[in-house]
Amino acid sequence: MTPFSLISPSSDATADTDDGFMRHIHACNARRSDVERRPFRLGGHVAGLVEPTAAAALHEAGLNDRDGFALPDASELEALGRRLAALGLYRPHDELFDVRATPGGPALGRIDRGALPLFGFFATGVHMNGLVQRSDGLHLWVGRRARDKRLDPGKLDHLVAGGVPAGYTPDEALLKEAEEEASLPPEVTRQARGVGVIRYAMDRPEGLRRDALHCYDLLLPETFTPRPADGEVEEFLLLPLSDVFALVRDTDEFKFNVNLVLIDLFLRFGMIDPESTEGRVLRAGLNGPVFDDEGAAA
Repeated sequence: MTPFSLISPSSDATADTDDGFMRHIHACNARRSDVERRPFRLGGHVAGLVEPTAAAALHEAGLNDRDGFALPDASELEALGRRLAALGLYRPHDELFDVRATPGGPALGRIDRGALPLFGFFATGVHMNGLVQRSDGLHLWVGRRARDKRLDPGKLDHLVAGGVPAGYTPDEALLKEAEEEASLPPEVTRQARGVGVIRYAMDRPEGLRRDALHCYDLLLPETFTPRPADGEVEEFLLLPLSDVFALVRDTDEFKFNVNLVLIDLFLRFGMIDPESTEGRVLRAGLNGPVFDDEGAAA
């Protein structure tokens, strides 16, 4: 049971899954055939699907293996990432992420965050719904991404959202991101509850993103006002959840993957009937692609 009072959307806020909510799920699972990509093996495990733009550099590095490429020693992965960045194949973030053969599997190595899509490596992120119960209904804190962000500048975003760096658990990453992005102290963030994982696989300009988002809800007091702390957020807005519902349904104002987390929220809070045909279709879409032990789509 949710501790929040649910709001019913206005009479015109119905779940049109073909032209409204479902288009976001389709967009986050749009990808070309993997025939164009070649598998990348790390320590004997297929961990990635290499973009054609990187294939020539890996061939030149002598990493050819069967139908793709291989790096037997995972300790060399960081250096390989730096080499590809020096060649201009991606822009580094100067932040290492763990590389895994399957979502949730053991870490096989580490590479700069910016290289993950180039290799089609799995990535893990955290998103938190910052909720406020007011007399006029449930509200959601929303951040607007800074205009100089390299990805999706100016788009609306969650109060707290970010990737899980190497060596961190999702819970630990949430604490870190909450303090950096919204000046939320750890003792407050620890009250957030995990509500599920959303998966998607999509082509982006930077390459293939295969992401698992760990989602959280946090009920905040009306007296709390977030403050941008790391320059990545331009402003925070407190919006009625019914307005957020309409924004997701009718616009592309939110960053692409934030829409998925919000659709999950609408389903859990009954703003979209989870037992309806539309609700079931949306929930199946949020579960995303299933990957086998070799990382290929099942």
